[in-house]
Amino acid sequence: MARSVTTQRKLIFTIIGWSIGFLIFFPILWTFLTSFKTEGTAVATPPQFLFFDWTLENYHEVQSRSDYGKHVMNSIVISVGSTLLGLALAIPAAWAMAFSPTKRTKDILMWMLSTKMMPSVGVLVPLYLIFRDWGLLDSRLGLVAVLTMINLPIIVWMLYTYFKEIPGEILEAARMDGASLMKEIIYVLTPMAIPGIASTMLLNIILAWNEAFWTLNLTAANAAPLTAFIASYSSPEGLFWAKLSAASTMAIAPILIMGWFSQKQLVRGLTFGAVK
Repeated sequence: MARSVTTQRKLIFTIIGWSIGFLIFFPILWTFLTSFKTEGTAVATPPQFLFFDWTLENYHEVQSRSDYGKHVMNSIVISVGSTLLGLALAIPAAWAMAFSPTKRTKDILMWMLSTKMMPSVGVLVPLYLIFRDWGLLDSRLGLVAVLTMINLPIIVWMLYTYFKEIPGEILEAARMDGASLMKEIIYVLTPMAIPGIASTMLLNIILAWNEAFWTLNLTAANAAPLTAFIASYSSPEGLFWAKLSAASTMAIAPILIMGWFSQKQLVRGLTFGAVK
């Protein structure tokens, strides 16, 4: 029997939900508002929320100082490239662990996950030296490779979870019909796991788009993405809050728009297999 929920309880849960959502969104809202303030207004005490002289000066100066289009293109190439390469490696790996497990499968999965717990700075020096010797510093290819390695455990884990929800009998039927291993993965498994693959792809793009540590340490100018674009407005002379907010707003706008339009697909994929 379904539990009845009173109108009062619905109202309380709605208020709590909206309050939590507003608290999470408030830093983004404050950054957006600060981007339209002058530097003096941005650091004024007490802070001014809505009633101030709005200006587009910060956006004009950011556009004139930096090549925004180049940074956006670098972010797109790096995030999408690392995601596609990660999926190409992770789908066969997740298939093997989900449908042909061995006694070491769980150990391998836990080992892969444990690599995410290692501080990034712990491997910065050897990775930097490798990139220097191979000519990958300040290159899109180098960042695609390093972000693929960093996010690969998450991709494998997510796809493994989705693939486990697919009945193995379907794949066995495909084998009985004469499907090869490659055709089984491409024509049978992948279409059935599209929601899970799509959500994994979207999440990995967001993670790669927001990655700052490696992009700041392995790039200088040519392959610098939007994270480096934001960091360029933090200087030894001080923090220019209004210009920094304008740069941050321009950097997060594309990923926010993508997340807004793909939220249904993302939620569907993240809950894939949770309800039968």
